Amino acid sequence: MMLRIVFLFVVATATLISCKKKEYQLGSDVIDQETLLEGTSVDTFDINSYTILEDSIISDNASNVLLGSYNDPLFGEFSSSFYTQLRLAGVDPNFGDPSSIVIDSFVLGLEYLGYYGELDEQTFEVYELNESLSIDSTYYSFNTVGHNGINLVPSEFSTITPKPLDPTVIGGDSLASQLRLYLDTNLARSLIVEATSGSSTFSSNEAFLEFFKGLYITTNNPSQSQGEGAAFYFDINDPSSKATIYFHQDTVATTYDLLINSECADFTHVQINNSGTAADQVIQDSTLGNYTYYAQAFHNRAALSIPGLQHLPENIVIHRADLELPIQFQTGHKYQPGINISVATRADSSSTDLLNVGVIGIYDDFNKRFNINIREYAQAIVNRTLPLTELVVSPLYFINSAERIVFNGKNTINKEKPRLVLTYTSY
Repeated sequence: MMLRIVFLFVVATATLISCKKKEYQLGSDVIDQETLLEGTSVDTFDINSYTILEDSIISDNASNVLLGSYNDPLFGEFSSSFYTQLRLAGVDPNFGDPSSIVIDSFVLGLEYLGYYGELDEQTFEVYELNESLSIDSTYYSFNTVGHNGINLVPSEFSTITPKPLDPTVIGGDSLASQLRLYLDTNLARSLIVEATSGSSTFSSNEAFLEFFKGLYITTNNPSQSQGEGAAFYFDINDPSSKATIYFHQDTVATTYDLLINSECADFTHVQINNSGTAADQVIQDSTLGNYTYYAQAFHNRAALSIPGLQHLPENIVIHRADLELPIQFQTGHKYQPGINISVATRADSSSTDLLNVGVIGIYDDFNKRFNINIREYAQAIVNRTLPLTELVVSPLYFINSAERIVFNGKNTINKEKPRLVLTYTSY
């Protein structure tokens, strides 16, 4: 079935590849290419490929959060949830006499940005946190925060077939698409009672966050078959993403909002089970990556070694170094690659930090491959200003998507293989 996705992400590329930035000038001493009249092209480089496992991905306060699960035939089970604080729309709200209030509903609205997978039904759950979040803390995708065991989503409202492509209608107004989770109205009642109790709970956001620490939003889909499910992307900093109490007071309909915004601490929690899958086999035996290798947001990066670069003569200036990475994908398949990939390397073979190479790979759907010009990286290898280290390739939205990519290695049974075409001039 056709994958439909609506990306509106606006986060800097250097942040999204989840790398620690360092100052490093690649190819800074390259001769002006306009003075070069002719060049030599080489395309016989041996390219070794494999997959590396990532286990420490920072996922707090990204441009969007993920929620949902799917079962991938090649990558296994992917499950995502998130934690967030909520803040007051205004301090000291005046609810009047709480006995005159009739609560109609309590709804958590989350504005969609897109999705990855299939629009099958999923069961959603929401829990109140009993441990605090901090905007100044660093949270990784494997972190968890304590919550109570009471699911706030009544069972009759918990199983939903998400519709991220359809507008949401609220009070006759057609709005951008939202996931609307109905919460237990007893929680809404307890908040109103607290606000009218004479305590200082609603006098500041700091006091409120001591009383109500936030929410854990997750799914519970234990029986998904291969090919079922999806991960959904939500912009929780959009004004439409909030928890709203709908109530009548003395027959007058009104609302009260708890906000989710950029001042709220939040992070995405991801669980990926690759065990026994094709991707896991390549992680366990890197030589298998020369047939097929993989990259997956939050979890795996593709890696390439091109030993022939260190044997190039030092007296050359590289015009272009076009790296072609063919992938296994049919147009319209549910697990579509993103339009870009990030490319990084390491300062030395022992370093765990990644250095942004300064280019982005662009997907060519006609040829089913990513194209990357790694000229500056190759020139730095030739100039001996950078040791020959692996190239690391990742989905561009590594910390806020569920994208995955299947690449052809040099020993693939498929027609297209990875190739580097390097054009240079000697001096």
